[in-house]
Amino acid sequence: MKETELQQLLEECQTLAGEEDLEILKDLLTGVRNKLRDDGNYLGHILGMEGNLEGDTFELTLPLTSLVNNHLGILHGGITATVIDSAMGILANKMLPKGTAAVTTQLNIHYIAPGTGRCLNCSARVVHRGTKTMVMEADIRRDDGTKIAHATGSFFIVKK
Repeated sequence: MKETELQQLLEECQTLAGEEDLEILKDLLTGVRNKLRDDGNYLGHILGMEGNLEGDTFELTLPLTSLVNNHLGILHGGITATVIDSAMGILANKMLPKGTAAVTTQLNIHYIAPGTGRCLNCSARVVHRGTKTMVMEADIRRDDGTKIAHATGSFFIVKK
């Protein structure tokens, strides 16, 4: 894409956008900028996810903005799944020796309550660690402590 095309696209978006749209555009561009400055992936940076490893548990926080909402104004179920899969996958990969990686082979999610509030916290932990597979589980909670989903996931261990 040429620089002039990008500039025209940005100008058109600014012209058409309302206040909420401009906030989302700012969040998207901030996420891209942060990814370019840091390693990691675009999705985590764009969504503003922050993680922390504590022992055998990985905590992942997601700020709730209009970007992640569905048409009802609550957290989109696919974003919930993405946060859960990310938390479990990051934990699995942090536990593996160099030269190997974990990839999701199965994800089972029980949605319990709507995702609302200012942020969500996902806590992932290991259920089983074998030589070829891992099984993880995770809970995701609103900032008021209400559990919104419980999940389990299986991961293959592969060579990079």
